Amino acid sequence: MEKEERHLHLVSDATGETINGIVRACLAQFKGIKIQEHFWSLIRTRRQLDMVIEGIRQWPGMVLYTFVDPDLKKALTNFCKSNDIQAVAILDPLIASLTEYLGKDSMHTPGGQHRLNKEYFSRIEAMNFALDLDDGNRLERISEADVIVIGVSRTSKTPTCIYLANRGIKAANIPLIPGVPPSIDLNALTDKFIVGLTRDPEGLVETRKARLKSLHKEEEDIDYVNLEKVYEETQEARRLFARIGCPVIDVTRRSIEETAAEIMLLISKRELEREISRKN
Repeated sequence: MEKEERHLHLVSDATGETINGIVRACLAQFKGIKIQEHFWSLIRTRRQLDMVIEGIRQWPGMVLYTFVDPDLKKALTNFCKSNDIQAVAILDPLIASLTEYLGKDSMHTPGGQHRLNKEYFSRIEAMNFALDLDDGNRLERISEADVIVIGVSRTSKTPTCIYLANRGIKAANIPLIPGVPPSIDLNALTDKFIVGLTRDPEGLVETRKARLKSLHKEEEDIDYVNLEKVYEETQEARRLFARIGCPVIDVTRRSIEETAAEIMLLISKRELEREISRKN
């Protein structure tokens, strides 16, 4: 049976990242429906909006938008209302609530979240840091890290650190190699927040086999994909985690985003505990 198809128009006066993220999260709750998404980004003039309106005429469907310009917002909502098309201003309820809470009106600046402010440059700095200190490199800069991620090969250390960097968190990662001491004395990093990543051996073997195949090295590194050896490797890593007393996250059934979110929660918890200790 063919899935039902619906059109969805995502209209933004900025890059569309905000509305795209919100819609992705919401659509994940619906199955069995084929969604045809139409992206309309950087819509800031009436001429551009007219193009959007023509698109909505051609593919009638729900409209989700993030305009802050009142004239463009009015023109779009009037068109949708006159054509019996549902239109939802994604940010309006939140902005209204913040206006009431902060006691200050919104600036109505399109794409305000993408301004080149201090936070933006902090994210760029964190991204460069994650790339520089990837896979145990440039450890002379380890003192700058907000978090150090450790784990055996193919436990998603690098993508997790990149995701954290996009949130402005300086994350370094250090690989754990069987029979080889870590490239730095982890016990000496008493003031650093270390998180261990682990995964089920069976899943690691499958991921590693796929990696070797992509590199055309299927006949190499036999121990690397030997289930018994991989089991010993993960157990050795867990013993290390226990010795240094770091929190451990099993990434077996987690996405990169979920792993990063758990690390951010752990960082916040650590900061909260430190603040409570300082005040007491």
